[in-house]
Amino acid sequence: MAAAGAQRPVQFGISLVPATERLDRVRELVRTADETGLDLVGIQDHPYQHHFLDTWSLIPTLLAETKRISFLTDVASLPLRPPAVMAKAAASLDVLSGGRFELGLGGGALPELIWNFGGPRRTPSETVEAVDEAIDVIRLLWSDQRSVSYAGKHYRLNDARPGPSPAHPIGIWLGAFKPRMLRVVGRKADGWLPSLGVLTREELRAGNEQIDVAAEEAGRDPRSIRRILNLQGLIGEAPAPSRSELPVGYLAGEPLAGPADWWAQKLAGFIDDGFDTLVFWPVDPVPDQVERLARDVVPHFRRSGLTE
Repeated sequence: MAAAGAQRPVQFGISLVPATERLDRVRELVRTADETGLDLVGIQDHPYQHHFLDTWSLIPTLLAETKRISFLTDVASLPLRPPAVMAKAAASLDVLSGGRFELGLGGGALPELIWNFGGPRRTPSETVEAVDEAIDVIRLLWSDQRSVSYAGKHYRLNDARPGPSPAHPIGIWLGAFKPRMLRVVGRKADGWLPSLGVLTREELRAGNEQIDVAAEEAGRDPRSIRRILNLQGLIGEAPAPSRSELPVGYLAGEPLAGPADWWAQKLAGFIDDGFDTLVFWPVDPVPDQVERLARDVVPHFRRSGLTE
């Protein structure tokens, strides 16, 4: 088992595709998640998708329409979001919502589409460097210093003035999949945000181990690093649609499918693998799926003694 996992209370959430044509349904799912006691809502960030709403416009709208649930970018596209401005936006959302925003951050999963949309063309090595620098820039602009400067290869600050301060310690959770980025998670990020399907379960376990090693080498406690897992599927007796039947925006790999007790056992296995936060992507995005997660799967999970 990885060092993280059972060390903190397990949290549950959902992640949604910000499709323009399904805005009313997205609002309905978020409202259901808020009312049924789930912890998080993740929203994808793919500005180059013409049929997607802008994530950084959608999240504040949804924050204003909910009372208690937190939101995260799942994950923010760094090449199209300057980190200094992203830091300001994230802190502002956190203040305005009373501490309900977390920052999922990624180096950009679709480089050609990013380039087509006006973003930089970066090599894999440059992508890791840019994410590493962006974490420094964001944290400087969340600090209580009067002014900050930074000179990096990709980003710079020159007597920049931080503010506002976030309402709570916002987590920077990296969507990382390969060894160099996993080492960045271990050295300086607040959490790891991978996806089942993009990585196999064996690769997820190996990733947790790599993060633990990198954290220890950096003098950090691996247990301080959140482990958040995206997984898509269907709760119920019906079979899930095949990967080829899913619309744009869903994860690689075949969706999981089964009744509530099966899901509870499945999720317990991911906790054993070191994860502490499980984010469900419903392949059938209807309120019933969110209700089944909150009212059937999570209670079964807790009643079974699978988590405290």
